[in-house]
Order: sequence, then C-alpha cells, then structure tokens
Amino acid sequence: MNPLNLFRGAEYSRYTWVTGKEPLTYYDMNLSAQDHQTFFTGDTQQIKAEDTVMQKAWRERNPQARIRAAYQAIEMNHECAAAYVLLAEEEATTITEAERLFKQALRSGKREQRVQDPVTSLRPLTLNINLLVYIKRRLAMCARKLGRIKEAVKMMRDLMKEFPLLGMLNIHENLLEALLELQAYADVQAVLAKYDDISLPKSATICYTSALLKARAVSEKFSPEAASRRGLSTAEMNAVEAIHRAVEFNPHVPKYLLEMKSLILPPEHILKRGDSEAVAYAFFHLQHWKRAEGALNLLHCTWEGTFRIIPYPLEKGHLFYPYPGCTETADRELLPTFHEVSVYPKKELPFFILFTAGLCSFTAMLAMLTHQFPELMGVFVKVLSSLWFPRQRPLPAVKSGGGGKNVRIK
Repeated sequence: MNPLNLFRGAEYSRYTWVTGKEPLTYYDMNLSAQDHQTFFTGDTQQIKAEDTVMQKAWRERNPQARIRAAYQAIEMNHECAAAYVLLAEEEATTITEAERLFKQALRSGKREQRVQDPVTSLRPLTLNINLLVYIKRRLAMCARKLGRIKEAVKMMRDLMKEFPLLGMLNIHENLLEALLELQAYADVQAVLAKYDDISLPKSATICYTSALLKARAVSEKFSPEAASRRGLSTAEMNAVEAIHRAVEFNPHVPKYLLEMKSLILPPEHILKRGDSEAVAYAFFHLQHWKRAEGALNLLHCTWEGTFRIIPYPLEKGHLFYPYPGCTETADRELLPTFHEVSVYPKKELPFFILFTAGLCSFTAMLAMLTHQFPELMGVFVKVLSSLWFPRQRPLPAVKSGGGGKNVRIK
C-alpha cells in the first residue's frame, strides 16, 4: 500500500470534479477494500452487526453506497470507528473536515477498546489496535497537509515507538517526508541509518532520500566541466554512486524529478521498483529536490550513466541485480488509462553476441535439414552454387579476314 496515499473525498474526488478523469482504477480501489476488511473488521465468530455492514460497505463500488452504509453502521453503534474512517476518507471534502472525523473515530475506537475483554475477545481487540494505528497515521498526515509539520513529526515518532512491529504501514516514509519539509537533514540521516540496508534497499523513498542527502553535500558547487577536467572528489563519487544505486532500484523516478514526464496523482497502492512507486515518490519529494540547490543538476548529469554500468543480460553483475520484467503489467492495472506507463530502458546485447548466436542457429538448422533430407539439400546446394558461381562458357571462334584461319578471341 502507498504510505502517502491521498484522501478520496478531499483530494482524489476534487481532481475528478475539475478534470472529469478518474485518478483511481477499479483494481486499485478493490485492493484498498480488501485491506480495509482485513485490518478493520475481520472474519470471526464474534463479528458485530455493524462490522458486517462495514464489510459490505468497503466492497461497494459506488461511493454514495459506501457512505450510506457507513451511516447505517453508526446508527447501529455510535462508537463504530470504522464507519467514521470511511466518512473521513470519502465524504469529507476538505482536509480539515477529514481531520475532525478521524478524531471522532479515534475517540470512538478508544472507548470501544476499553470495553473489550482481552481474554474472551482477543481477536477484536487486535483489530481495534490496527484500526487505531491507521487512524493515528492519517491524523498525522492531516496535520502535515495543514502545515502543522512539527506536530505531525511528533505523532509519527510516537506511533513508531508505541507500535514498532507494525512496519508494514511504512510510517517511517511519512516521517522522512515531513522531516525533509522541516529541512531537518540530521534527523533524516538518523532515520535512514535505521532503515537503509545497502545490500537490500527497501523502497524508492529510502534510496532517493539517501542520494539526495549525499548530492546536497556537493551539488551546490558541482560543475560537469570542472569534474571532467580534475576528476570526481570522494564526496562527489559517493553522491554519484548513491544516485546510480537509486536509479538502478527504480529507473522511472528521474524523468519525473527532472520534469521530463508529467506527474499525476499517486495511486492508493504502489508496486516496488515500478512506475507507480516513481509517481508516488516524485509527487511528494520533487519539492525537496528543488530546494537543494544543484541537486537536480547533478541528477541530470549522472542518472543515465547507470544504464552503462548495469551488466548485459548474459553477464554477472557485482553491484546491480536484475530488474523484474513483470512491473509494467501490474502498473497498467494500478495507474489510470490516461497515464503513459514508463518502460524500463533495457540494455541491448552487443552486435558480436547477436551475430554469433544467429550464425550458430543458422548452422544448426542447416545440419538438421541435411540430416533429414540429404537428397533435397544436395539439389539445393547445387542450385545455390550454380547461382553464386556460374560456369564460364567458351567464347565463339571468329574467322580471320585474309588467311581463312579461325582466330579465337582472348
């Protein structure tokens, strides 16, 4: 799931009102419905009547039907936190209104959690914890969007400290974006030190944020002409290697950061290393790259060099690992039809390898045909040889004028 997905009512719906285009695909929304059913309601013997209504509400394709079902669940139980979450996500037309409904959902969820018996109702209690974590994260995102960034950072830190095992929500990516907005680069580096694994990168946010910090240290005075004359310094080399690593993880991001390709609203779900992840990252982090003077210039000068370093398909690489070819198909399901999905720039095999492979295939085919049809291939070879090497016919003799002897023209 996209940790920075927008609000349906306050943001996605506004885009539809203005442009008449649907920013979310049915496949994307269906994945969200499955997530909501898994985290917020569950399928147990102790499920309540309002939970049954909410299970149907998440599956409804029509937004108004989902909203009506949420009000129906609230009529059954005024403390139905999941219903308030749905209203905050879909009915609220502003972030302020969404924040008010999420706060109501938080109060209702806490009251409902206190009345649960942890012995006889362990599963519902666990589901309530998942719901509370989701609500708190969305409240932190509301504070971030409304400009209360320090408050948002505190809420995210408290949430990560209180529920350290719920890493699947990727709250640290929300925290990184908020810290970059505060320009608290030392705090950003501290978060990266905890979540950035050099051998196994987690996401485009981790890789490109690490590259941004290293590029920021040298980009202000970086000049391609000067670097070509004197060579790269150690800090510049570290920045270039960080950019190469980030581009290898997700090669679609630079075109959005360099505004070579138009941005769209990010989907609710993203595919790691895919175009959907690139859209989501650039949508929120382009401003941070622009704020670091010269960072985009350094990216522009170095990102394409990544594809020269990646090994050929028949070679064994030491730094890079294969890019999955299935991302393009999945991204077409996640991204709207009016968006042109980026395709990974494949590295072609050298001509010598292609020529050798073609020659070997042709020779093997001739050998097989000769073995199966020797007489036919013999006739075929004779015809080809007669076409390629035609026999020279003897020139006719010409009689000489006086002596009557035949003279052959040479």
